[in-house]
Amino acid sequence: MLVGTTTRGKTGSMDANLSNAAAIGPGPRVTAVPVPVTRERLDGTGAEAGIRPVAVEVAVNVVYGTVPYAVMMMTPADLEDFAVGFSLTEGVIQARADVRGTRVEDDPDGLRLVVNLAADRFHTLLARRRSMSGRTSCGVCGIEDLAAVPRAPQRLRDHAAASTSAIRRALDDLPGLQMLNQDTGAVHAAAWAGPDGAITCLREDVGRHNALDKLVGALLTRGVDPSGGFLLVTSRCSYEMVEKAAALGAGTLVAISAPTSLGVERARHHGITLVGLARKDTMTVFTGPAPSDG
Repeated sequence: MLVGTTTRGKTGSMDANLSNAAAIGPGPRVTAVPVPVTRERLDGTGAEAGIRPVAVEVAVNVVYGTVPYAVMMMTPADLEDFAVGFSLTEGVIQARADVRGTRVEDDPDGLRLVVNLAADRFHTLLARRRSMSGRTSCGVCGIEDLAAVPRAPQRLRDHAAASTSAIRRALDDLPGLQMLNQDTGAVHAAAWAGPDGAITCLREDVGRHNALDKLVGALLTRGVDPSGGFLLVTSRCSYEMVEKAAALGAGTLVAISAPTSLGVERARHHGITLVGLARKDTMTVFTGPAPSDG
């Protein structure tokens, strides 16, 4: 999209037809900035100057109490949701109540996301502390031992696969709800859809892992039953995405792109129905029962 005015301050979130501002700090943080550009026509017929919105990417230092834990490159919106979801999928917390509070502090090099934990969880964290430096949340950067790779603890209980009509509805509705991506074309989305395919919560971020962590945090905070719907992501489905889905307890994960071999293996291990290459006219079931309307 080429525009002649500055972009709106999108936040990257959608909750049940309501686009919310980032609820941290003195006000919504800017998630897209206007950049002067020139669009060249490949047929040689000329060029057009204008302004294009570009997604904001900042370094966010996740700090538990006073202990730095990870630096993530991400979209500066829905950071409280991210704090909760990231803490769960990293195994730092076991329940929403384990996070006692969050705050965002400005830093010359980005932002500091300070997460206050329940005392027992903080002591457990200190016992297994690791440092990680991420580029757009790569998932395992900085881990020194393969045994330390985050994995959800147990296999999910049996679940019913989402219906094909529900998945089709979610796929149809998804593009219109990706507000930040409509402006910038540069961010991923993770969405939660109910059994009927209606998307009730969506988060966006320059990092696919971050988008899913934000969504996990939002669902955990709202007390959503993960057995009553399915996850939909706009990215490929590598093992980290499957592990995050398993940590939430979601039984079905639908991805626009294909999974990796380890993603399939971990989905099979957790009993997750993994659907990839999901399009409006076809989808590929890699693990679990095939979606149907029968």
